[in-house]
Amino acid sequence: MAKSNRIKIRLESEEGTGFFYTTSKNKKTTPTRLRFKKYDPKVKKHVWFKETKI
Repeated sequence: MAKSNRIKIRLESEEGTGFFYTTSKNKKTTPTRLRFKKYDPKVKKHVWFKETKI
C-alpha cells in the first residue's frame, strides 16, 4: 500500500474569530504554507485565511 503525499490542514481566519476550513494539500508540490482569501461568516466578509496544522 502506497503512502499518500496529501496531508490534512486547517485554514484559520486571521481576523481572530476562530472560524476555520479544513482541506488537504500535496506536501511535495506545495511545501510552503498556504494563504487564501475566503468568506468568514462571523464577520460577514472575505478575509485572509492561513494554514495551520490539525
